[in-house]
Amino acid sequence: MSSTGAVEANAESRSANGQLRRYRPLAVIAACTVGTMFGLGMFTFNYGGGAAYFSNDPKACANCHVMQSHYDSWEKSSHHAVAGCNDCHLPHDFLGKWITKADNGLFHSLAFTTGDFPEPIRIKDRNRRVTQGACLYCHQDFVHSMLPEHPAGDMLNCIHCHYSVGHAHH
Repeated sequence: MSSTGAVEANAESRSANGQLRRYRPLAVIAACTVGTMFGLGMFTFNYGGGAAYFSNDPKACANCHVMQSHYDSWEKSSHHAVAGCNDCHLPHDFLGKWITKADNGLFHSLAFTTGDFPEPIRIKDRNRRVTQGACLYCHQDFVHSMLPEHPAGDMLNCIHCHYSVGHAHH
């Protein structure tokens, strides 16, 4: 390599190092931000007993004070011995169950952390469809004659007539 080539290579090396030095503070700030957010998320998950929500224990649902009355009434319900919260409030297929659990977990934790939720708590339409599906899943042998002719056909929600089967609705 000629001396001119060595000088040019050295100049390119210094230029690349200068650019790296310029971006290093941004990389450190980004890494600190991501690390802090991850750390706060893990602290919140641990502090709020988040691991309990991966279980099938209905007591996990009563972890939040707004659910206590629902849990208490479920304990006295006709479904207490045969169905827990997940049986009625999550789809029965593997993927649907975990997508719904993640979706509800995110929005429930956000609502309960910010205090932005109605009291008494009310079920959302998408979750009402899940509970309707759960009723039909477990009771399909009894309700097949009441099902609509087409999958998207109209049908009354089961809780229209059986309002307090799972737990009292306020």
